[in-house]
Amino acid sequence: KADLELSVQSAQGKMPEVTSALDSSKAQLEQLKTELASLNEGRTEAEAALAEAKALREKEAEAFAKQASDYKTNLKALAKAIQVLSTGSAGSFLQTSTAATLRRLSIDADLSG
Repeated sequence: KADLELSVQSAQGKMPEVTSALDSSKAQLEQLKTELASLNEGRTEAEAALAEAKALREKEAEAFAKQASDYKTNLKALAKAIQVLSTGSAGSFLQTSTAATLRRLSIDADLSG
């Protein structure tokens, strides 16, 4: 019976220490839950910003591709015009689709300038 009383007294002596450790662990758990929620919110915001940036980049790439295509078409038309004009057959050049492209290019340049 003495051993049992000694064991009970020892356990009762450790109770405050164990209770303190349990309370500390609970507090740490709550702090970690708060940090996790904050990090998840930050991650969600970062993913939204990334999606927005990606959409903007795709839109800009599409606009660039269209503009680049227009520039290439215009450069080809100018090259043909220079070639035709340098050979001296300007009258027949005015009847070609290249001349129509150059007229459109000229009008577009006047409107944007």
